[in-house]
Amino acid sequence: MARPGMIIGTVEHPVQGPMLAVGDPAPDFRLTANDWSIKTLADYTGKVRILSVVPSLDTRVCSAQTHRFNAEASALSQDVVILTISADLPYAQRRWCGAEGVDRVITLSDHKDMNFSAAYGVEVVPLRICQRAAFVVGKDDRITYAEYVPVIGNEVHFEAILEAARAAGGVA
Repeated sequence: MARPGMIIGTVEHPVQGPMLAVGDPAPDFRLTANDWSIKTLADYTGKVRILSVVPSLDTRVCSAQTHRFNAEASALSQDVVILTISADLPYAQRRWCGAEGVDRVITLSDHKDMNFSAAYGVEVVPLRICQRAAFVVGKDDRITYAEYVPVIGNEVHFEAILEAARAAGGVA
């Protein structure tokens, strides 16, 4: 099912998938890590998971979002993992992280089959990218925070995301 969702310039692009809400079970996913291994939600069991979803790391706002979460990671407990998810190829994610000095967030790619994007309601179908969004998944695998950003150039609400992660058990 397509729904309106992401504005780039003056054009609105349809976004596919359900909009998740606080309290919903977090859908499982299969994402590709930078070493081409497959990662699922269960790979991070026992942790509070911040899912930072970006259209492409090689853009200004996406880069800033990932740098911000990388900087914030040191202030969070070891019970929190930050996953940055995009449809960028794993090679590009690894190159970008190395060039930018990003080493505290884990970048994961949805390029292969866009299953994460479809399950989390962030698949911008005609462009094959992810809508900017953020989710916090508690240790119980339930969504404790969900934010969909309808305009590509707007940022997520960092403080609200970090507070949700702390409240879900990620207190440093």
